[in-house]
Amino acid sequence: MVFYASVNGEITPAEEARVSVLDNGFTFGDAVYETLRTYAGRPFHLDRHLERLRRSAQRLGIPMPADGALTRDLDALLARAANPESYIRIIVTRGRGDISYHFDRVQGPTVVMVVKPLAPFPPAHHTDGVPVILSSVRRNHPRALDPAIKSCNLVNNILAVQEAQAKGAFEPIMLNETGEIAETASANVFLVKDGALLTPPLDAGILPGITRLVVLELARGLALPTREEPVAVKDLLAADEVFITSTLKEVLPVATIDGRPVGDGHPGPVTRRLLEAIRDYAPRNSG
Repeated sequence: MVFYASVNGEITPAEEARVSVLDNGFTFGDAVYETLRTYAGRPFHLDRHLERLRRSAQRLGIPMPADGALTRDLDALLARAANPESYIRIIVTRGRGDISYHFDRVQGPTVVMVVKPLAPFPPAHHTDGVPVILSSVRRNHPRALDPAIKSCNLVNNILAVQEAQAKGAFEPIMLNETGEIAETASANVFLVKDGALLTPPLDAGILPGITRLVVLELARGLALPTREEPVAVKDLLAADEVFITSTLKEVLPVATIDGRPVGDGHPGPVTRRLLEAIRDYAPRNSG
C-alpha cells in the first residue's frame, strides 16, 4: 500500500515527505485539518470541507491559501496516487517558527496533504452495528478549546479512544461539561425515538460535522421529524436506534452502549433508510 503526500505542492511518496522539526504544527500542535474520502475517485463535498478548514484556521489566526490552490494540489495528488478510492487528510499549520510564542517569526503556512487507499469498514459494521461506551473523558469545554475548531490538538480524543479500545468498544461517546451527550472522538451522534430523529445542537460543544449536516438535510427531505436539542444519557439509553456519522463512517449503527443493546440490538429502519440515502447522495456530490 503506497501513501502519497504533498507538502506545499511538492508530491512524494509519504515516507519521503518532509516537514521541519521547527514547524509549529509539530512543536505546538498549532494546526488544523480535514479528513475526506472519495467516491468514484472524487472528494466528497470538498467545498464544505474547505469552508470548515478555513473557519478553523481563521479562529487560530492561521493564514490559508486560496481554495483554488488547495483544489489544484489535491487534484494533482489524487492523480499521482491513482487509487480506486482514497482517504484524504489535509493539514494546515501556522508554519516554521523558533519554538516560541513569537508568532511574528513564523514562516508559513505549511500545507500538507496525504492520500492513501481507502480501507472500507467491514460490511458487518453497517449491517450489524458496532459497540460503543460512554466515556469517562469529557469533551473539551468550548471556553477552553472549542471543539468547533478542528485542530490537531487531539489529546482529548486520544484519551477517550484509548478507554474505548481497552473495553473492546469501537468508539467512545463523550459527554460535555454539563453531562449531556456531545459526540464521539471522531463522529457525531444521532438517536431515533418513536420515529423522530434527535441530535445534540452545536452549542452542546460539538464539531459541526459535514455528514451530520447532510443527514439532517436528507432526513428533512424524507419527511422524517428532526430535532437538534440537548440529549441526556437516559434519553440515549432509551432510544429505539442510535447511529454515528462522519465522512468515513457514513451512517454507522450502534448495536450496544456499555454492553447494553440499543433497541432490539439490530440497526433500525430509520438508520438503514438514512444509510441508503447518503450512499445515493454522496457520489452525486463528489467532484
